[in-house]
Amino acid sequence: MELKEKLISSYMAFEETIDLENSIHDIRNNAIKYFEDFGFPSKKLEAWKYTSLNSILKEDYSIFPKKEDTIEYRDIKKYCLHDIDTYQIVFIDGIFASHLSQTTHEKIDACLMSSALSKPKYKSIIKKYFNKVAPQENLTALNTAFSYEGAYIKIPKGVAAEKPIQILNFATGNEHALMIQPRNLIIVEDNAQAQIIERHQSLTENAVLTNSVTEIFVGKNADIDYYKIQNDKISSSLIDNTFISQERDSNASVHTFSFGGKLTRNNLNFYQNDSNINSTLKGVTIIEGKQHVDHNTLVHHRKPNCESHQDYKGIFAERSTGVFNGKVLVDKIAQKTDAYQSNNNILIDDKATINSKPQLEIFADDVKCSHGCTIGQLDEEALFYMQSRGIPKKEARALLMYAFANNVLNSVKIPEIKNRITNQIALKIGVELGFDL
Repeated sequence: MELKEKLISSYMAFEETIDLENSIHDIRNNAIKYFEDFGFPSKKLEAWKYTSLNSILKEDYSIFPKKEDTIEYRDIKKYCLHDIDTYQIVFIDGIFASHLSQTTHEKIDACLMSSALSKPKYKSIIKKYFNKVAPQENLTALNTAFSYEGAYIKIPKGVAAEKPIQILNFATGNEHALMIQPRNLIIVEDNAQAQIIERHQSLTENAVLTNSVTEIFVGKNADIDYYKIQNDKISSSLIDNTFISQERDSNASVHTFSFGGKLTRNNLNFYQNDSNINSTLKGVTIIEGKQHVDHNTLVHHRKPNCESHQDYKGIFAERSTGVFNGKVLVDKIAQKTDAYQSNNNILIDDKATINSKPQLEIFADDVKCSHGCTIGQLDEEALFYMQSRGIPKKEARALLMYAFANNVLNSVKIPEIKNRITNQIALKIGVELGFDL
């Protein structure tokens, strides 16, 4: 049975077991009908022109884990940000792991999506926010149909979360192949602040496919700082769909660090709904072998006097493939927009590939917008100069690559994440840099 048919038949049984509000059932039923009509995206779609899912859809995925596996903290510690105190929402094979989590309802809500979808006290919140910014598309519709578990985070008006919140998804390998579909809802109300770290990590060599959807709502004068750490095994693939709705005077930044996995597709979409909004999208990709990373971004400027800054750096070795498809859309009413978009890439080996398509679609006439793309190799003159000063070639290459990615790290606000990413870059490059930030 093909995966599409398996998902549709599994949905019918799954729908009968979930106790949700009737309105949610209607949303889910409409979503599965959409997926039944359109299926998985193919390269015939312009947005998927350079990324094919065929290789990962051939697996016979289990849609639901057959049994729970007991994982201890020592098994996952190295994947957690354990240097500082954080809230942790941990899922094992898509199931909430209470013994590994630290959730809260004091001052803020950092808890479970399943509770928010099923308990009456959250009904008004779900009605207002759930499925309101994620569009009805192939993979978001599929996730919506199966939406039940994930992270629910709500930061009330005027509250700054006292510590960062980690959303951690682990796969154990109990199944020969497993498909997971986490659904996250994050609400940062007016004048509130939050820092969030998201990670998907396989603990096995078995195939894992994660189709994740996150909806984020940022209120007036609110601030959210979001980090995605993607450094999974070569047997794991991730399709990450994140949609961010911003209100007046808000700031939202997303840093994406893509260092591993068979296929990674990041769909990151910002919608600016009022004036004086700032959106930041930054990423570093370092991959090798036959790994594939695709960044597909959209910033929709709908109102005047807003800013957006995109800066993505990629380093590609061996037969790896990178894709950057970034779009800035400026409506006619969005005068005084300041939008910057940059995608710079280094190909270490001749058989590495990068497909870059930065786009500006501008309907306003009083704007400051720019975009650019570079694809090349390391500067041979700079390498020669560093070698002439006694730096071995391997270390010289590493330092140049580190400097290439460094400006993305400069905007990371959590020092422990900056140190981890710095060390991970050094590990990927294969040299000890000898310093932390």
